[in-house]
Amino acid sequence: MKKLSTFLLTCGLVVGLSSGVNAEAKTSVTKVKTYENCTALNKDYKGGVARSKNVKNKGGKTHYKPYVSKALYDANKSKDRDKDHIACER
Repeated sequence: MKKLSTFLLTCGLVVGLSSGVNAEAKTSVTKVKTYENCTALNKDYKGGVARSKNVKNKGGKTHYKPYVSKALYDANKSKDRDKDHIACER
């Protein structure tokens, strides 16, 4: 009886762990949103989107701090008119 319960417990753990790995792998793929213009982007991100945390704004003083995301910046790269790696800064 002890061998049977050990076997069932082992099988349950193997099945439980293998299904958790598959669920985690499926959720790792995310789609980045592209915006039509800066007005739409600034509704979600008031300060715009920066490519990295150490970029400097070329256009002068801004009112808001930009959100940092390489993937989001790359998807909306065309909105960075002054090419300072911050799209739609305000």
